[in-house]
Amino acid sequence: MIQLPSTSRFLTVAEVAGQLRVSTMTVYRLIKAGHLASVRVGKSYRVREDDVDRYLASTYTQAG
Repeated sequence: MIQLPSTSRFLTVAEVAGQLRVSTMTVYRLIKAGHLASVRVGKSYRVREDDVDRYLASTYTQAG
């Protein structure tokens, strides 16, 4: 069994979509493509807040 730190917060796909300002379908595509780590809970997915931050940091490009 995997032990996660107690500070890990799990977000729903809708919460991740709201945070990234994209559609829920885009979040599902990121999960399916392996760009965003997630865990399956029943029929839905949960994404660790740390993984969302890691994804944003890895895809960040500075404009200008």
